[in-house]
Amino acid sequence: MSAPDPQLTDSIPHDEHLLHFLELSWKNDLIRFVQNGLPKLALAFLLAFIFQRIVAFFVNRMRKRADSLVGNAQRASQLRTTASILRATSYGIIGFYLLTQILGAIGVSLGPFIASAGVIGLGISFGAQSIFKDMLTGIFILIEDQYNVGDTIKIAGLTGTVEDLSLRVTKLRDGDGTLYIVPNSQITTVSNLSRDFAVGTLNVSVDARENPDRVMKVLADLAAQVRIDEAFKDIVISDPTIPGVDKISGYEVIYPINIRVMVNQRDGVLREIRRRVLLAFAKEGIAFGSSNSTLILQNQGPANPPKPPEPPTAEPANITTPAAAPPPPKSEASS
Repeated sequence: MSAPDPQLTDSIPHDEHLLHFLELSWKNDLIRFVQNGLPKLALAFLLAFIFQRIVAFFVNRMRKRADSLVGNAQRASQLRTTASILRATSYGIIGFYLLTQILGAIGVSLGPFIASAGVIGLGISFGAQSIFKDMLTGIFILIEDQYNVGDTIKIAGLTGTVEDLSLRVTKLRDGDGTLYIVPNSQITTVSNLSRDFAVGTLNVSVDARENPDRVMKVLADLAAQVRIDEAFKDIVISDPTIPGVDKISGYEVIYPINIRVMVNQRDGVLREIRRRVLLAFAKEGIAFGSSNSTLILQNQGPANPPKPPEPPTAEPANITTPAAAPPPPKSEASS
């Protein structure tokens, strides 16, 4: 039987020492994790659970609010969209927080990871800061219900009807059909022309020589007829008002008619009032005013002006025709 190799026999104590060191180090890491890391993880999961429950409470409340809005489907859709965005964003933050806590608990150094994330985040913030601003403004527009699709609004110096609304842009369509795409970050002031009610004002121009009391009575009567008309009684919210003489310019006097109507229903009511004004003024003989003063002068001549003299006619000249010469005498024939 051959003797064992001395190199193998010499390496056995060394391997045993290495295995013993690894076993001891593993036990120390486990004890350290149980003593320090495990409580940190338990606290991190507890905080994440509490935050998740708070987010779920607000998300469920927004969804219940959306379900209760039966007559406003667009607003309900916006609330559901906001709830989904809030839920996804919050869960992403919770997941990132738990990842960092788990890595720290198992002993992974977070310094290089945080430094790399900081550099990447800095580059993204410089390159896409307007996009983040657009999305942040869009979230507040949805949450605060500043305007909805179908509303007539005035933003960034533009007026139109909202056709689409997202977290980044708002699309407006104006009266001539032009579509404007406005980034939400450029919206600083919102003028909503379709919220709660609208006030229609019709300025009626009347001749200054007409009796103001009579004109106001005619306008009040026709406006009241519009108020009780079957086609407009559910559109007009309150009784029309005629404040009185609003402006005088030459022979023109302005009488405003103010009427409060439902949103987006002003144009139809004002058209009906214009039609009734034309009919009422024609019936009552009231003249409309004109801002241009024109003086017309007419020459009043005699009823029967003298006829112009006839041009002289040329008389024919007396032309004397000369008498015809007598015929020559006949000569006698010689015998």
